[in-house]
Amino acid sequence: MSERDSEANRFSARAARYARVGANVGGVAARIAGTKLFGLEGRNATNAEALAKALGGLKGPLMKVAQLVATIPDVVPPEYAAELQKLQSEAPPMGAAFVKRRMQAELGANWRERFREFDLKPAAAASLGQVHRATSQDGAPLACKLQYPDMESAVEADIAQLEILFGLHRRMGAVIDTSEIAKEISARVREELDYRREAKHAALYQDMLAETPEVRVPGVVAELSTRRLLTMHWLDGDKILAHKQASQEVRDRISTAMFRAWWRPFSHHGVIHGDPHLGNYTVFQEAGEPRGINLLDYGCIRIFPPSFVGGVVDLYRGLLEGDETRVVHAYEVWGFKGLTKELIDTLNIWARFIYGPLLEDRTRRIAEGVSPAEYGRKQAFQVHSALKARGPVTVPREFVFMDRAAIGLGGVFLQLDAELNFHRLFEQEIEDFSVARVAGAQEAALSAAGLAGA
Repeated sequence: MSERDSEANRFSARAARYARVGANVGGVAARIAGTKLFGLEGRNATNAEALAKALGGLKGPLMKVAQLVATIPDVVPPEYAAELQKLQSEAPPMGAAFVKRRMQAELGANWRERFREFDLKPAAAASLGQVHRATSQDGAPLACKLQYPDMESAVEADIAQLEILFGLHRRMGAVIDTSEIAKEISARVREELDYRREAKHAALYQDMLAETPEVRVPGVVAELSTRRLLTMHWLDGDKILAHKQASQEVRDRISTAMFRAWWRPFSHHGVIHGDPHLGNYTVFQEAGEPRGINLLDYGCIRIFPPSFVGGVVDLYRGLLEGDETRVVHAYEVWGFKGLTKELIDTLNIWARFIYGPLLEDRTRRIAEGVSPAEYGRKQAFQVHSALKARGPVTVPREFVFMDRAAIGLGGVFLQLDAELNFHRLFEQEIEDFSVARVAGAQEAALSAAGLAGA
């Protein structure tokens, strides 16, 4: 049996992962339950730090899950979210000997002959794999993303333990039903294991952003890619945060490229990049001047029904024009149930926060006097307080990554201190919008990328 086959969700690897995750997280859960048993408040910074410490020792996919959970209002308490967002989703790098074995398992015994050069030292690390620089036989610079061993087993074990995080919060009077959220997170994290699917996502983005020169998408080298190895052309660029002290014009140019990289695929094709982490982007230069962004990672992509995109536009128009009927229709299209006036008013707190910059026809910052780490925290608390008497509310699963990506994108604008007319940028993206047009464009793009029926 090949190494690839033997890795497929091995019970032994999964069991070992359960033991480590369960012991660490379960111990903190017992501690929190104990404090509540004795009439003490389990929601405090000390317990939050203990949970973060327990998770931080594990690395791997659970970090991705924990950081994602931390961005969704009220799934975990604010003090837990603050700790979880500090976690680094980087695993220890694989050594050279291990990399050689992994590459042989993916491309065969003669794998080195297929590259002119291959750097055994990783250029970057992530939650599910690490990236190596290489050069093709014809001299093209390449980026080879190689998955860590036993990731399927690790992901399945981590998903099973995800309920512990949600369970802790439920005992503390949660007002949001996390059942659909858990399903959505599990589905997306499992998808990220399949690098063949990620290759198709990259092809999809090349198509969708073909007329957007300020956003570059790397091409995939299919003959050097497998389910656990993704080889793409290397795109030169530097980190976004390296431009924090650049001129306002440069920071606004980078931010505009970020806006289009996110909103254009969604408004035209119903597709979003669900992981707006700063490490997924670099800034490219032309004639010595920053001109746009490279979009590097395509694991966490969400494809929406065109009707959902229609709901996003309806909610925007409804809030802009004070059309309550259109606002209610948007929430219904998204899948919210049992809508009352009180619930709608509460949902509008969050909607007005997310849509706020898009509703004002003026040049402005995304938020005033707020740090990237605190972005959305006050509004999430307001939503929690308002829902407490009416919950629990079931959040539709499609909402999860839309919400997370919007928060992440806002955080990038805060980091760059961008000053843009977000309203006009958004209006450009939804000019001549119709659900039917999105449906047609989506169908054609998915078919071209080999994702039809996805």
